[in-house]
Amino acid sequence: MTLKATPLNSAHRSLGAKMVDFGGWDMPVNYGSQIEEHNAVRTDAGMFDVSHMCVVDLKGANVRAYLRGLLANNVDKLQVPGKALYSCMLNREGGVIDDLIVYYFSEDWFRLVVNAGTAEKDVAWMSQQNEATGAGVTITQRRDASAENADPIALIAVQGPNARAKVWQVLPATQAASEPLKPFNVVIVPGTPFGEVMVARTGYTGEDGFEIGVSSSQVEALWNAFAAAGIKPAGLGARDTLRLEAGMNLYGQDMDDNVNPLDAGLGWTIDLVSERDFIGKSALQAKGQQANFVGLILREKGGILRAHQKVIAASGNAGEITSGTFSPSMQQAIALARVPLDVAIGDTVHVEIRDKKLAASVVKLPFVRNGKVLAA
Repeated sequence: MTLKATPLNSAHRSLGAKMVDFGGWDMPVNYGSQIEEHNAVRTDAGMFDVSHMCVVDLKGANVRAYLRGLLANNVDKLQVPGKALYSCMLNREGGVIDDLIVYYFSEDWFRLVVNAGTAEKDVAWMSQQNEATGAGVTITQRRDASAENADPIALIAVQGPNARAKVWQVLPATQAASEPLKPFNVVIVPGTPFGEVMVARTGYTGEDGFEIGVSSSQVEALWNAFAAAGIKPAGLGARDTLRLEAGMNLYGQDMDDNVNPLDAGLGWTIDLVSERDFIGKSALQAKGQQANFVGLILREKGGILRAHQKVIAASGNAGEITSGTFSPSMQQAIALARVPLDVAIGDTVHVEIRDKKLAASVVKLPFVRNGKVLAA
């Protein structure tokens, strides 16, 4: 199978990146030291190629009404252009088709950024619901070149305590517009040396920074300019340890089509209060929450916490780790886990690691945020 490549593929290879198959994409896992890349984001600034993720533009007079029924979070929270919202898109059984960010630009233009591995499935589902409801929304994926998408959008995430200042060094034209941006806000700035750029104050690391959209024809020049400004390239390995420390879900690992978002710690993104109906709402109301989603810190030596390891509560009831790693920031083994409802923060559980049952503490997420360890 031929792997898909982002417009930055040659840039990664020129930096000596170790490339891997990531859901059918040829992506950098690291450029040498994953730990150094992780620490650069926590202490300074690092950047990630996230062009495998897919921008989808939704346009038309009925976009808001269409999204009210499509998404579990309520787009009516988006009343000021430039606001953004994190949401799940559910199937009729209440499982997570994808988690995404929706950006509001105008009443006839909303933009979604969806996960790489689910992009085709997502667009097909959106199109199906568009047809079923007669909403008449124009749905255009902006990642892959086509007759409808002559100018694909590539994405770079720049994250870390110095990320914004270093982005402004390279893109001074964006500073006036993006400096006052609060988290989960976005602005489009035309006329930079790299053309029009979308600057969103969002991220997947637990640090401040921007996710930046730019024409695929300009993205390598922008990447190189960021590198020259001292922003360290970082790969998928660091991205995973950073997001896990930040307590952020990974689609396909912490939740998927068969997982109730209430059991994945995503209840805060599900609007069950308003009268608005959405796909999957009745299933969620019928099922309710059936598990707790928590953080674990291993308290005994002898292993690393990994996905699919069994978690045994004091009651004897069992759960499962969904994501696990060794935390560079904490120097401890940590994990995200779906556990029985009788497990609470502060409890001790035991994790089956090979032939051992090792003690772990149940902690509130996140583990790390804005460079500070919050769980100990």
